Amino acid sequence: MIRVGFAGTPPFAAAALVAILDAGFPVPIVLTRPDRPRGRGLKVLPSAVKDIAHQRGLAVLDPPTLTTAGSRAAVLAIPLDVLVVAAYGLLLPPEILAWPVRGCVNIHASLLPRWRGAAPIERAILEGDAETGISLMQMDAGLDTGDMLLAERVAIGPDDTTGSLHDQLAALGGRLVVEALELAACGGLKRAPQPAEGVTYANKIEKSESPIDWAQPAQVIARRVRAFNPAPGATAVLGGETIKVWRAHALDGRGSVAPGTVVAIDGRGIGVACGDGGRLEIVELQRAGGKRLAAADFLRGFPLEPGSRFEPAA
Repeated sequence: MIRVGFAGTPPFAAAALVAILDAGFPVPIVLTRPDRPRGRGLKVLPSAVKDIAHQRGLAVLDPPTLTTAGSRAAVLAIPLDVLVVAAYGLLLPPEILAWPVRGCVNIHASLLPRWRGAAPIERAILEGDAETGISLMQMDAGLDTGDMLLAERVAIGPDDTTGSLHDQLAALGGRLVVEALELAACGGLKRAPQPAEGVTYANKIEKSESPIDWAQPAQVIARRVRAFNPAPGATAVLGGETIKVWRAHALDGRGSVAPGTVVAIDGRGIGVACGDGGRLEIVELQRAGGKRLAAADFLRGFPLEPGSRFEPAA
């Protein structure tokens, strides 16, 4: 049985670690980011990967960096056949890439070479991609440029959010990496260079991208709402108060009212005019400091009438 190290931090990575352990592979070392403040109370908590490692009795190292010889010493002292990497959050220097006998295998949440980089799920939704998937690649010194090992496609549904796709892709990543490790153990894992065409980059999502621009088409705004759920949330200002929009649907139309104007209020949601004449039907939203509410429940505490106006959030 090959010796598998693991490097990862968030829940996406934890799903893969669980799959590897459940498949029976020995994991002599887990690398993860140091504990950090999380949640509203900013309590210092371990990563999702560290939680799993501790539950399974695995050895854990959480160096703040791997760029110095001293930070790498304890890591390189552990013999490995392969290192599986999933959303680790630290740059792997050449010494770490060369550490395992069979190198490092990365689990990436896109169909490479599309959406290399930090936010592939969000960017795929924002751009209206019809599909995404999981790619396993042999890591090299570039940004998600290594040879492909395995990949599997997943359709992006009209109601998929970053949250729903994240969970689906995390499970798929775990299944594919186990398949890759089983193939590697018997010498059957093949490598192929990534295509030269179709390279795009998924830059990190910034909070500055949250505000809704009502002058955009309804379909574009609806994708933004889905892409920013569960974080950071799409925002707009209503009555001087910043509101987060969590679920919404685009509806066609040929209206001529100013974008951001409330044009319909009914049991289905709050209809807001958009730049293409269509409208966004908001079905779930949240006031600052409040809970997420269905539109009907929100309106009980925040009455609106047709003609009310949403403004972009600052």
